[in-house]
Amino acid sequence: MNKFLSLAALTAGLMLSVAASAQEQATTASSNGSNRPIPNSDIMFSKTIWRAVDLREKQNKPMFSEGKEISRVIIEAVKRGELQVYRNDSLTTTYTPAEMTSNMSYAEASAGLSDEEKAAGFSEQDAGGGWGAASDDGWGSSSKKKTTASKTKGKTKAVVAKTPPPPPSYEYRYKDLYQMELKEDMIFDKKRSRMYHDIKTITLLVPATLGANTSGIEKPIGTFKYSDLVRVFRNNPDKAIWFNSQNDAQHKNLADAFELWLFNSYIVKVSNPNDSRLDEIYGGQQQGVLASQQAASDLIEYEYNLWSF
Repeated sequence: MNKFLSLAALTAGLMLSVAASAQEQATTASSNGSNRPIPNSDIMFSKTIWRAVDLREKQNKPMFSEGKEISRVIIEAVKRGELQVYRNDSLTTTYTPAEMTSNMSYAEASAGLSDEEKAAGFSEQDAGGGWGAASDDGWGSSSKKKTTASKTKGKTKAVVAKTPPPPPSYEYRYKDLYQMELKEDMIFDKKRSRMYHDIKTITLLVPATLGANTSGIEKPIGTFKYSDLVRVFRNNPDKAIWFNSQNDAQHKNLADAFELWLFNSYIVKVSNPNDSRLDEIYGGQQQGVLASQQAASDLIEYEYNLWSF
């Protein structure tokens, strides 16, 4: 009888262990980009937050040092095939390396004519090297370099009109790509009784303030899983450096810099039913900055109240 009870207890224990293991595996999958996912059963509070990171700020300069820019590390990893790039932070669709390169490229604008040249009688056709109906050779004679038809031995032969070549395209320098957006879940783990910043994705952006960015708005280059970035940073310790200006012997890996939160950021969006950014909700950039400070204060106060009551 005792042997039977012992066997039944052992069987029940094994079944519970397998069930717990299955639940743990299901809730800790890193498909959402999390490097250290927290099981849903341990989450008491969670809020999704989007933060802007300006790499020109003094506190962020260590991850944007000359030749070791985080934008350089990420983009070169994509070009080597070491890192997957996604279209947005939903992580459902991807870009090819060529598409990402196109997103971080710009076309050189046509220089055109100055006011002095226009006053002297030159036209845009002259500046185009004869891509108009006629061009002046500078001696008062004009020669047509583009015709629509010509006669040869009594027959009319169509001539294909030439079109001007497209303007050349260039990639932005790594130093130009100083804007990032970070998506995280701010989670209170009831098992460990502490708040975690669970980073999900990081998005590289073309800043709106760049002169070559004629659209005047931030343009996403690509989004990356944070778990993938940690792997790339660890695999490239000589490149993925957080520069310690006080001690060259104590440079850190970029993965450690994010883990220790050695950067400055400001909140641009908090999860809401309309999926709106703070400046859209409050009606302007200035109001959005004030709302960002208020949102950060509210989250700190919420965490404090969890400990107080």
